[in-house]
Amino acid sequence: MTTLNKIETTALHEALDDEYHAWATYDQVIQDFGLVRPFSNIRDAEARHIEALLNLFERYGLDPPPNSWPGKVERYPILRDASAAAVEAEIANAKLYERLLASTERSDILNVFRNLRDASQERHLPAFRRCAERRR
Repeated sequence: MTTLNKIETTALHEALDDEYHAWATYDQVIQDFGLVRPFSNIRDAEARHIEALLNLFERYGLDPPPNSWPGKVERYPILRDASAAAVEAEIANAKLYERLLASTERSDILNVFRNLRDASQERHLPAFRRCAERRR
C-alpha cells in the first residue's frame, strides 16, 4: 500500500465532509417535511457516496472522521427553500470536485471523485431543480 501525500489526504477529508454535510442536510429535510422526493432518494445516494469515500479511506489506511453534521445543518421553513438550497449545494459540490480532481493522479481516487461529481450534476442537480420549479 502506498501512502497518500498531505494534499491527497486533505482532498479525501474535504470530499467526505461535503458528502456528510449533504447527507445530514437532506436527512434534516426529511425529518422536517416527511419522506419527500427527491430528498429521500438523494439522501440514499449520498450514503452511497460516503461509502465510496470510506472505501478509499480504508484502502489507504486512513481513519475517517465521524459525521459531525447531524443537528448542525440549516433548517428551512418551506420545502421550496430547501429545494433551492439543494440546487446551490449541488452546484457547489461540482466545483469542489473539479478542484479536488487536481489533487491527485491516482486513478482510484480520480474515478471516485469523477463519479461523485457526475452523479451530483447529472442526477441530483436536475432533480432538485425540478423540485424547486414545482414548488414555486
